[in-house]
Amino acid sequence: MNKIRYEIDPYNRLVISGPVKESGLPEFRQVIDGRFKLDKNNDLSYRVKAPLSKDKDIPHQIKLQGEWSLTDDHQLRLTLDGQGRQTLGDQITLQGEILDVNKSSLLFAVTTTTKDNIQSTYVLDLEGTWKADENNRLSFHIRRESGRYDILTFSGAWEIDKNHQIIYQYEKARLVRKKREIHTLIFKGFWDIKDAVRISYLLGKGTDSLFDFQTSVGIFKEDYIKYEVGIGLADRIEPVRRIITLYGKWSLEKNSGLIFEIEYEDKKVRSITFGADARLTDKDTISFALKDDIEKRDIGVTLELSHDILEGDGEAFLRLLRSNKESAVYIGAGFRW
Repeated sequence: MNKIRYEIDPYNRLVISGPVKESGLPEFRQVIDGRFKLDKNNDLSYRVKAPLSKDKDIPHQIKLQGEWSLTDDHQLRLTLDGQGRQTLGDQITLQGEILDVNKSSLLFAVTTTTKDNIQSTYVLDLEGTWKADENNRLSFHIRRESGRYDILTFSGAWEIDKNHQIIYQYEKARLVRKKREIHTLIFKGFWDIKDAVRISYLLGKGTDSLFDFQTSVGIFKEDYIKYEVGIGLADRIEPVRRIITLYGKWSLEKNSGLIFEIEYEDKKVRSITFGADARLTDKDTISFALKDDIEKRDIGVTLELSHDILEGDGEAFLRLLRSNKESAVYIGAGFRW
């Protein structure tokens, strides 16, 4: 079978060429006006704009099957798998920008110009799940059919803003304006902690999207929780260090346990809940050996708090500790005092 090649021109239009003649030149090469589109399995197709030249047998829709990836310049790339045509290894690289990120999707804006010099922009909405990889980099797992995933790996280092949100910035060249621009993606979510050397950032309820970061041992104090994360990048020998500092307030709740309240954007408050073995110290403070509030596993962190911090329910709990003398008292979901 003679090979048909696919490529993209600078205006995000599909170009079809081939087969190659003995002279080394393609038998034909045609630039086609149209738009790319995604189906429910995140498969790419190209909707051809009519009318077409009658001497070429080109369908109104061209299906392009392959594997998604993200280039170093943060462009979307599809490496074709050759199914149905001999196009194995051809790469379709869409020139555009990541417009936004949501808890289960990535929006990529594509600008095209027709042969009549009419410019328009449209958005490809990729569905999937956000994860952190083994190097603590951000990645997007694009959902495909039969339970498969293609992985877009974000090659740079992320940061934390003043609202405790994860932000990711990348620099991109603008060929027309001959300058580079900074693009910023904001991941809106909230933090959770299940053990001493792992901290999680959840992007929303009802989704599997979360970043599980491997960390150093956490530091727990009266008004903050601090972790250090190393982000492994391909172009650096040593990981990029990031300090995650969550500022908040501790409290006790009868039916929940020990609560750390964090204020996010627009003054929205989210809580991290811990179980704990609590006992009085000889300094007349309360020592909490923290546990996962669901499975009651020890997370390897001890927190010491003064009585003044534990208002409301804390007074009743303090009386219970004093009545137990040397014994530790477990607090957590379903426990009352």
